[in-house]
Amino acid sequence: MSDSHLSQLNFDSLNMPPSVKKGIAELGYTRCTPIQAQTLPQALAGHDVAGQAQTGTGKTAAFLVALFNRVLTEPPSPKRPKNAPRAIVIAPTRELAVQIHSDAEAIGKYTGLKLVIVFGGVDYEKQRRTLEEGVDVLIGTPGRVIDYFKQHIFDLRYVQVAVLDEADRMFDLGFIKDIRFILRRLPAPTLRLNMMFSATLSHRVMELAYEHMNNPILIRIEPDKMTVDRVRQVLYFPSTEEKIPLLIGLLRRIDARRTMVFVNTRRVAESLERTLTANGFIAQALSGDVPQNKRLKMMRDFHNGEVAVLIATDVASRGLHIPDVSHVFNFDLPGDAEDYVHRIGRTARAGAEGDAISFGCEEYAISLPDIERYIGHQIPRAPITAEDLAAVTPPPPAEWRERAPRHAGSRGGARPAGGSSRTHGHKRHGGGR
Repeated sequence: MSDSHLSQLNFDSLNMPPSVKKGIAELGYTRCTPIQAQTLPQALAGHDVAGQAQTGTGKTAAFLVALFNRVLTEPPSPKRPKNAPRAIVIAPTRELAVQIHSDAEAIGKYTGLKLVIVFGGVDYEKQRRTLEEGVDVLIGTPGRVIDYFKQHIFDLRYVQVAVLDEADRMFDLGFIKDIRFILRRLPAPTLRLNMMFSATLSHRVMELAYEHMNNPILIRIEPDKMTVDRVRQVLYFPSTEEKIPLLIGLLRRIDARRTMVFVNTRRVAESLERTLTANGFIAQALSGDVPQNKRLKMMRDFHNGEVAVLIATDVASRGLHIPDVSHVFNFDLPGDAEDYVHRIGRTARAGAEGDAISFGCEEYAISLPDIERYIGHQIPRAPITAEDLAAVTPPPPAEWRERAPRHAGSRGGARPAGGSSRTHGHKRHGGGR
């Protein structure tokens, strides 16, 4: 995080328990980000907060610090059973819940609080047993939280802090009835600290805030669309046939490391993964239908640099904090102007800079006027030269892929016939850092 993107408020100056300060100091945090500087004094003083902030700006640490402060300074009810969480954090996606849990373990390392995470797709019985053994802070996705609650695995009547992260995404994913189900089973809003964060504080988000919070203080940090000012944007106009040669040519030029490529459909994501793999890139496709264990491994490999190119549908465009993404490609322009901003916002996190390359192809260029109107300027154009268009090795036929064994150590799909990791004289592009 660049110093220019930090406020003048120091964590040391805030009134919070020494165990929390120790965890923060151990992580190397000294000065607050803008969202932390504006929300923490209010939340630490006991005021509810509804904040507009993008993932990657420090909002997770903001609500975790306030959460730990409240739980550590306000004693629980003497009637509280061990399986009744004192705080609950709801996230729209499994990946975001995992990231919040990881941050909570680091910041709350010295608090002595038991943190439990629950989400769908894996470890059903293991998560259930962990909950039954006792929980102080419950972090989870709506479906799995409600599943265990209806089985009486835990009790929500003793919650002292409630956090709703990425509220607008909850609406997008159809979780809003589940969220209301959970919130209505907590103590009255006046009896708990409530925090809500969202990339946009739309009318529907504010309606939820006023319904389930106690006169929240509204805090807006830099409207979401302004993040584009830190991103170097460029737009190419390829024909449909030129899109893949242009993408491969540009990926080779930048020597792709930790690059995200956004597409509009799962079918294109899977096809692009096979094509990039056949042309020497370590690439994987992330969409809503990828099994949970594979999704988590995929994100770890991308974080660690073992996967160079992550191909994603819009399931991954919000809620995932992936540091140090160098380039974002809009292989398909999105149909929604806000999605363009969310996508290119995967780079330029927390004051950093980044590059966003978009293709205005024949099928999706119709979205361009709305996108440029939303961001307030025309995206700089670039011509396509013969040097930009790479020769493309087609992926092996589907029948061959089904029969052929996976090569040991291969990633992101099967290699082309012959198992060569070199194509057209180019080395296999890894994610080494």
